[in-house]
Amino acid sequence: MNIAMLSYHTCPLAVLGGKNTGGMNVYVRELTRFLGEAGIHVDVFTRSMDEHVPQVSHDLGNFNRVVHIPAGPEIYIPKEESAGYVDDFAEGIMAFAERKGIHYDLVHSHYWLSGLAGAILKERWQVPLIQMFHTLGVMKQRIGRTAEEREGDARIDGERAVMRAADRIIAATEAERSQLELLYGVNHQKVSIIPPGVDTHHFYPIPQDEAKEAIGISPKDRMALFVGRIEPLKGVDTLLRAMALVKRNCKSFICPHYLVIIGGDPEGHPETPTGEMQRLQALCGELGLDEMVLFLGKRDQNTLPYYYSAAEVVVMPSHYESFGMVALEAMACGTPVIASQVGGLAFLVKDGETGFFVPAQNPEALAEKLRLLFVEHGLRARFGEQAVAYAQGFRWETITAQITDVYRTMLV
Repeated sequence: MNIAMLSYHTCPLAVLGGKNTGGMNVYVRELTRFLGEAGIHVDVFTRSMDEHVPQVSHDLGNFNRVVHIPAGPEIYIPKEESAGYVDDFAEGIMAFAERKGIHYDLVHSHYWLSGLAGAILKERWQVPLIQMFHTLGVMKQRIGRTAEEREGDARIDGERAVMRAADRIIAATEAERSQLELLYGVNHQKVSIIPPGVDTHHFYPIPQDEAKEAIGISPKDRMALFVGRIEPLKGVDTLLRAMALVKRNCKSFICPHYLVIIGGDPEGHPETPTGEMQRLQALCGELGLDEMVLFLGKRDQNTLPYYYSAAEVVVMPSHYESFGMVALEAMACGTPVIASQVGGLAFLVKDGETGFFVPAQNPEALAEKLRLLFVEHGLRARFGEQAVAYAQGFRWETITAQITDVYRTMLV
């Protein structure tokens, strides 16, 4: 079986924490890797953003490849601008397939831009199209607080076109399937629910003292952790306000010394897409948190298990998450998660068992749950043990088998 996997706007090999790098990158990379271990050939096609990078990379193993297709200028450009080069991207993929003499049995596309290219390939190759959206434009329109956070009509119209073209849509949760049905009118029978997975050979509990030593903090230091893109919808400002409340109300030595934030570019400038970073850094100053909060920027996946295992708690204060792979990785490492009760997070974190839910944009509620996990060592340990056991149900081996079943169904 040969699969053409499309990840148009972001490369699965990119370092996490950038403007367009996050859970979807991890998903595409890990799914491709585990499909390869199951004997399925996958070529991941992504738009070339650097003419000096070789067109073909074999970093995913098992003969699977990442193929960089020139489409528009070979530099980073915003997603909105890159939409104009989707046709070129599809043509480049077809040229690659012809040059290599390979026939793809189906197309599996990720995000709406990839789906537009996938619809072209489906028509030209006469093969099934499987689509995953990861996030939905209508949901972002509803939740965005400013015009910059909301999505334009081009994305909504594009998503609707892809939904019509797709033979099967994979949703991460029942909530996402409901959103597809109620907000976009997608037929219930067209949607399969398969959650993302976690590599439990990579994400597993590391003794906390060893994890702290590996990342360079004292065994006595206590740490809360945020991992993700630095953008308003991630709700980092709510987390900062909650930490200020914890600092003000907790006089004991057991309060954390650090809030570590992984993601973004701490050295960015306000006029760039990293302007949210400067807003958050300024907020730290206003709240008196400059010595308590560490902005570490991007970090490689290989280092994340140490940070997860060293942390007392991982916090996901998002306004919207289609799933929340960071929560799954943290739980696999035995770390409780406090998350906003939104989107996929409401289906992933088990409130009172593997962590806590809090209302979105409510720093007071978040501060109270943080205090509980900082103070109650037994509670934290119990949540951690339960989190590890729960995460085993999302092993990539299991999830890949479910995806493979969908592939085979589409090819009958």
